[in-house]
Amino acid sequence: MDADLKSLEQKLSQFVELCQRLRVDNLQLRQQLDSAMSDNKQLSEKIGTATNRLENLLNQIPEDDA
Repeated sequence: MDADLKSLEQKLSQFVELCQRLRVDNLQLRQQLDSAMSDNKQLSEKIGTATNRLENLLNQIPEDDA
């Protein structure tokens, strides 16, 4: 009986430790995701700006009527 309780206590302790590690991992992953999403938004805005600038430049080029 004592051995069973000891084993259960050990398994419970391992489970709690695993939950704590997973909680920390999840927090880190959320932070990484937030950072990646922010970077993605900035890059999308830069692409949009570059696209607009290119379109404006293309519109300034005279068409060849030859």
